[in-house]
Amino acid sequence: MSKLSDVPVVLDNWIHLKVGLAQRLLLTINKLQLEGKGKGKGKGNGDSPLPSPALFPEFENKPTMTEGIIDNDMTLLYKCDTLFSPLLDLDMNITVQTFKRDGIPVFERGEEEYERSVATPNLLFRFARPQFVLQPETPAHVQAIIQEARAQNLALTIKCGGHSYAGHSTALEPEGVSLDLRRMNHTELNMASKTITFGAGCQWGHVNKTLINGRHDGFVVNGGRCPFVGVSGFLLGGGLGPFSRSIGMGIDNIKEITIVTADSELLTVKNTDSRSSKEGRLFWALCGAGGGNFGVVVEMKLEVSQLQTLDGKVVSGRYQWFANKDEPDLFEQENFLSTMNTFYTTDWPERITIDSTWICDLRQNSGNGVRFLTYFDGGKAEFDSTIDQYITHPELAKQIKRRSLPEQSTRFLHETLVAQWSEETVKAFPTNKSYSIYSSFVFRNDPRTIEQVTTLIRDKAIAFRKAFPGERVEFLATFIHSGGKMSIPKPADSAFFWREATYHMYLTVEWEDKWMERDMRAFLGEAKGDLRPLSLQGSAAYINFADGALPDNVCEQAYWGDNREELRRVKAIWDKDNFFKSKQGVSLPPGVPKKGSGHRNEPDKWGEAVNDEDLTDSLASRQWEVYETKDISGNLRELADLGL
Repeated sequence: MSKLSDVPVVLDNWIHLKVGLAQRLLLTINKLQLEGKGKGKGKGNGDSPLPSPALFPEFENKPTMTEGIIDNDMTLLYKCDTLFSPLLDLDMNITVQTFKRDGIPVFERGEEEYERSVATPNLLFRFARPQFVLQPETPAHVQAIIQEARAQNLALTIKCGGHSYAGHSTALEPEGVSLDLRRMNHTELNMASKTITFGAGCQWGHVNKTLINGRHDGFVVNGGRCPFVGVSGFLLGGGLGPFSRSIGMGIDNIKEITIVTADSELLTVKNTDSRSSKEGRLFWALCGAGGGNFGVVVEMKLEVSQLQTLDGKVVSGRYQWFANKDEPDLFEQENFLSTMNTFYTTDWPERITIDSTWICDLRQNSGNGVRFLTYFDGGKAEFDSTIDQYITHPELAKQIKRRSLPEQSTRFLHETLVAQWSEETVKAFPTNKSYSIYSSFVFRNDPRTIEQVTTLIRDKAIAFRKAFPGERVEFLATFIHSGGKMSIPKPADSAFFWREATYHMYLTVEWEDKWMERDMRAFLGEAKGDLRPLSLQGSAAYINFADGALPDNVCEQAYWGDNREELRRVKAIWDKDNFFKSKQGVSLPPGVPKKGSGHRNEPDKWGEAVNDEDLTDSLASRQWEVYETKDISGNLRELADLGL
């Protein structure tokens, strides 16, 4: 090889050779299995899908499909990697230098900013080590990144806040690259037009502080409950906020989205674009299915909503309901289920939102309980009257009223959201030392469905506590209160299909000891199997509460329902080469050639398993094969802190 410009050509030949060898291995193994003769017993016909590149003369005399071909081809694959893997490092270094030349911040393994960026609060992804981290600062940076990534066949994973439950924002594959948007966190509030424009790397804390610092009481941006959640991921998945029942979903308040497409085009699409135009169809698709499917969103403009409260105040609260020490466990009390069934089947006024979480935490000695989070767009007297009208349990009604306070909406944004979601806030930081898996469901509030759901959750919690005594494990069922104005648009008005939902419920299973993973996955898998038939259409789930174990052949139906076919058609318009492909993402329509290999690798066992137990340690063990450390003593201290 005479010069660096030869590297891509040689690597391209190397890749084709590896693909050919792998294909021939599969053909050989399949042939031998069909003949029933096992390894080394096949009768070949001499056909081979292998190329014969002139750059590899030592491989010119290929064995045919006869005895020993499996061993021969496996040896060739090993020699291939041994000879040419150094070229991959050289080629990657050239790519890194290209980005640096363009002024794009790039961080490599071992650098402090790299380690900070890849740190994850979920220990399931603890060994995720992408090739490098890109942190663009401008839309032009993102355009340059997409252009180079396509030229070099880089697998990009887009990261806004990094809180995807299924790891969709974590670069899980070692050959991948993390596109971390955290530096694109500018905000611009315009109270004259009642809009706010913000960068795609913002967290809700960045956005809310513009209202807080301006003391704009009585106004809210339709955002997330947890201040550390990324703005883009929240909105592009749909967006369920504390006041969404009275002002609509997050996507219902989006006015403009600026995106870098697969062709590196910087494009702004608007809610005023014709629905039949290419731009209008893209805006439609981004509102509910925009996370990593059609391009990289770099900026959004959102409506600032005025609450109905007259004095700029809202009511919010937090109450945890557990049994007294002299009482049976709450979940086993006689009137518990009837109280919760009445609570969930009530048609609440749209100005009130009450989220609830069923808690079975074996790390605490308080037994099972329920946490209620209240939000009310109005005054305290009206809130108290509403609680008395709809909650039939006198003591529960009393405590919810006592634990809810009126306050200025800016104080609510600054202080109460952090306090109410304290558990989620802690989990959002990489210092959190636990493993967690999730699965979501979508329910109406009809009595037949609700009674089955609450009975199942109650029984699962009791069984969980009995099955794992002494273990540091937790089982949660969180009901996010929906409906109200969120249900006014039709399912086809945006990519978000499940408009008739009254509750988006997600299960959480969390543990601290890695040896518990198989049992935890088995428990969640069984719970999912019992609850899934009760979800809308027997399949509905919410992409923002993604389940990494959901099979790839059903996830599009689960997340987007009957909108999935139109989403595929929009995908074919804006990303026909499938550059932005992700696990559990929108696929191309059948029959469209899938040329791209950019955004993620093809789905593998991590996303396809039907039996949740099969995923036990699969991701960590695969990532460990290429994991490297530059601070052995530091890693040992970290492992010791984890009790491993």
